[in-house]
Amino acid sequence: MYADITRTSTLVLGIGNTLLSDEGIGVHVLHYLQHHHELPNVEYLDGGTLSFPLATAIENHQNLIVLDAAQWHESPGTIRCLQNEAMDQFLSKPSLSVHEVSLVDLLDIARLTGYFPKQRALIGIQPDILDWGDSPSPVIAQVIPNVVQHTLELIKHWHAHDDTH
Repeated sequence: MYADITRTSTLVLGIGNTLLSDEGIGVHVLHYLQHHHELPNVEYLDGGTLSFPLATAIENHQNLIVLDAAQWHESPGTIRCLQNEAMDQFLSKPSLSVHEVSLVDLLDIARLTGYFPKQRALIGIQPDILDWGDSPSPVIAQVIPNVVQHTLELIKHWHAHDDTH
């Protein structure tokens, strides 16, 4: 049901535990976007450590951008953007997630209900420190502007090619 024009355009979902330093980077980036980049047809949502009610929010949007810490096995602060099938493949790998449910579970619910996001992306940041702390480590804090820029460019690209507007 990709062409359902009652669905709003893009959901930016920040996930992570903000009590575990860099694990919360997705939520920290989301809060920055909320305060500095209010955009039409974009909803920002703090998904925390994920839960089943988020499935409804995902289903209500044609596009989905997930901001999260990701284990790339690279240097801290490495940013990668995986879109569509590449995102699905990455998420299908076994993980050591501390989230209540996995993002795969939420996307499977959307797939089963017929409201799977037309475009989806994971913008993942390689964490440095995963220990108690309510803010990102210095190296991760420095990449927040780059993550914001990636997010804004993706939204701009998707909305420029969105046939419902």
